[in-house]
Amino acid sequence: MDTPRVAVAYSGGRDSTALLHATAKAAAAQGIEVFALHVNHGLSTHADAWQAHAESQCGRWADRGWPVRFVALLIAARPAKGESVEAWARQARYRALRQMATDHAVSLVLLAHHRRDQAETVLLQALRGAGIAGLAGMPQAVERDGVAWMRPWLDVPRERIDAYLRRHRLSFVDDDSNVDVRFARNRLRLEVWPALTAAFPQAEATLAESANWAQEAAACLNELAVLDMGSVADSAGLHLRAWIALSPPRRSNVLRAWLRNCSGHAASASLVARLMSELPGSGAAQWAFSAGSLKRYRGVLRFVDATPSDEPARAPESTLSIRRAGRYALPGWGGCLEATRVDEGGVPLAWLARLELKRREGGEQLAWLARLELKRREGGEQFQAGIGRPPRSLKKQFQAAAVPNWQRDGPLVYSGGQLVFVPGLGIDARVIALPGQAQVALHWHRL
Repeated sequence: MDTPRVAVAYSGGRDSTALLHATAKAAAAQGIEVFALHVNHGLSTHADAWQAHAESQCGRWADRGWPVRFVALLIAARPAKGESVEAWARQARYRALRQMATDHAVSLVLLAHHRRDQAETVLLQALRGAGIAGLAGMPQAVERDGVAWMRPWLDVPRERIDAYLRRHRLSFVDDDSNVDVRFARNRLRLEVWPALTAAFPQAEATLAESANWAQEAAACLNELAVLDMGSVADSAGLHLRAWIALSPPRRSNVLRAWLRNCSGHAASASLVARLMSELPGSGAAQWAFSAGSLKRYRGVLRFVDATPSDEPARAPESTLSIRRAGRYALPGWGGCLEATRVDEGGVPLAWLARLELKRREGGEQLAWLARLELKRREGGEQFQAGIGRPPRSLKKQFQAAAVPNWQRDGPLVYSGGQLVFVPGLGIDARVIALPGQAQVALHWHRL
């Protein structure tokens, strides 16, 4: 049986030193291996000295027989010009911690945040105009990307941690950036917090308790969003008539959840406010969001991801031969054409490729030749939507079928000059197979 493993995010500072010491001491008696994960941001001239101190401390504890392993990772990147150093460092730190945990098969990482950290977070979020999710502060436990993050001391006052350090005579490093009031948390901690606790001695405890209540409220709102999502959204998008029927608070709540599900990112308060005001309007419209856009068409709001591909652009394919059911990749068009065997309503396979006798060196051989041509819309194309119905222009057929503009960009499929298939509309009725013919249905899938 493998030895159980746990990790501690260890900066070498006051709080993480106490947590690592307590964890290693308890783990020694329980046969648990402890990984001390140290992130060297490289932002301070003392960064290498802090890493050396942290590694030396772990070495001394390991010499006692404690199951401690020190692991460090240097972040070579730097924040972009104008980017918040605090936000950049926090995101880079969590990415580095997750990488080290994953590299060493550790699924649980302990963080040393305590009750005052929680209280400060609630105040900062309130000053930034955060909603319930922000006022909930930091969760005690959460799982992201296969790693569980836990803050075992989130309800512990800082005074108890200071007392622990004195009792065990633990040395730690002091980050000189902690006194730089250019950073919001430092301004709060150094200039606001002393006055606040002088006027309200229980501020730390009551703010942390408020975070607990906000976490409960946020959980309730998430559950309500799931319930409302079932009635207002599906794979086609957010159905605006059903959405508008909700009360404004529920409308805002489910909209935020839907936007987060679509893009993986939280929408800004300004975008949500704008959508709340503008979505009930009529006609086609679009709004920029995340790495894409939100598009309203025929009463449905859809998110269209526009994340650029890392691969170089390819010229769209101009021919295709379909000999059997299956998926046919068309990377130049950004998708694939799928042929599915059907008993009726499909196009004859004979229309999609032809077998001809070709004279080749050394004799004659049968060979499949491309039968299909793939073209863009040029204007004037006619499509027959059903047997007995007159052919009409693609524009009118798209409008009748409520196909949005951004879903009309797939290849038009021709065989022998006859239009066979149009993405979003289907197979032209003039090429529908007769009963008993081998036939397939065609479907266009975007990548």
